[in-house]
Amino acid sequence: MAGFRLDCRQASAGTVRRALLAVAVLVILPVTACGEDSNLPPTGGSFDYQLGGAYDGDFDIVARDSTAEPAEGAYSICYVNGFQTQPGAEWPEGLLLHDGGELVVDPEWPDEYVLDTGTNDNRRGILDVVGRSIDRCAASGFDAVEIDNLDVWTRFPGSVSEESTLDLAAMYAERAHDAGMAIAQKNVPDGAESIRNTVGFDFAVAEQCIEFDECAFYTDVYGDAVLDIEYAEEFCSASDRPAMTILRDRGLTTPPDPSYVYRRC
Repeated sequence: MAGFRLDCRQASAGTVRRALLAVAVLVILPVTACGEDSNLPPTGGSFDYQLGGAYDGDFDIVARDSTAEPAEGAYSICYVNGFQTQPGAEWPEGLLLHDGGELVVDPEWPDEYVLDTGTNDNRRGILDVVGRSIDRCAASGFDAVEIDNLDVWTRFPGSVSEESTLDLAAMYAERAHDAGMAIAQKNVPDGAESIRNTVGFDFAVAEQCIEFDECAFYTDVYGDAVLDIEYAEEFCSASDRPAMTILRDRGLTTPPDPSYVYRRC
């Protein structure tokens, strides 16, 4: 189609997908994409973590909950809880982890139940549920998905295995990639290299990696494709922080809440 040109340096992955689809509708021609990494987030510019509520701003990258709409004009990351339930969500009880007949909850988040990834049937059942959230993220225009609580096997040893967790994570990665989205590793930084090779993660989202001295585990594997959120001013000023590091309030509130904090480090 004469005159059509897609600038991959400026277009988000969602924009790329929509533009290529428009071309395909008009005429069937061989299409050369921007490259296999064109759906990765930018490694410069501004980033915000808006899980507590969506709001406008001049950001190049924005992470929001899967129930929110993607940020217009930004590379948008969709947060999905992949190994525990979302508060208030209804799940088949057979897919939830039990201990002595009682449902297992996360002590840090007592309204979240741990998913039982122990069998192939359960993993497929969990994928049916969480996969629908991943598909909705893609349909809404998100460019990537962030799957939380990958570290579940480290917090519930003996009840959840590393192998079953990574098997399910790989299923999530395949689902995201099939939908045209990138997928981020979240948690378990010290296993980043082997986990990336096993699962197929594309980049990393970290919380408090400076505070816990974990950033190098991510950056050694993902380079500049690491997005870090810190919650204390002293860590925001660290000289060895990832390039894309921000300071937020722990409640991830929205302006004009008096506790709202946002600063690029």
